Amino acid sequence: MSHETIYRSLFIHARGALKKELLEHLRRTRAMRRSRHHTQKTDDHGRIRETVSISERPATVEDRAVPGHWEGDLLCGSANSQIATLVERQTRYVMLVGIPSKDSETVINALIKHATKLPQELYKSLTWDRGTEMAGNKRFTVATDIQVYFCDPQHPWQRGSNENTNGLLWQYFPKGTDLSVYSQAKLNAVARRLNERPRKTLGYETPAERFQQTIASTG
Repeated sequence: MSHETIYRSLFIHARGALKKELLEHLRRTRAMRRSRHHTQKTDDHGRIRETVSISERPATVEDRAVPGHWEGDLLCGSANSQIATLVERQTRYVMLVGIPSKDSETVINALIKHATKLPQELYKSLTWDRGTEMAGNKRFTVATDIQVYFCDPQHPWQRGSNENTNGLLWQYFPKGTDLSVYSQAKLNAVARRLNERPRKTLGYETPAERFQQTIASTG
């Protein structure tokens, strides 16, 4: 993902009147289900060491008072394919990262590379579940100065913005899809569509608009 691609997507504004049909489309109607991927990641043999608990996360992160704090996870498809999904807690801004393999070294390398595309003011922490793909989280923190916090075991709602976003993403990537066929350009396009969707929780502004305001305030 290039700098040009990211910053072009930040300044896209939703146009026209907000229709009732669109508002209804934004709401998820299906109950959230725990994925097989989540179960596999949280069994006794899959726990990772050297984690910083979410209980140690600053209160300013919890109440979304300041920007730059993200939630992340792997969205898994067929044929051992996956993409990293990242959601900024205050603005609900979404970024998607293609991940060729879910072994920890590959995931951490991809997240480190991606983290360099944002200013430090906009990427201060990352909250993840206890999947083994984040076993190298200390290396990520050393390389980026971004602290990683881990949810309690089997508590996916502790990164609720990310869970909700993953539910929305299934509209674009049907379950059972081989996610490896999507280029980074395609992932960027899907993220842009989500970021242009007005959100009730944002007063019907879009994540892109809120994120642009954040950039302006930190510039």
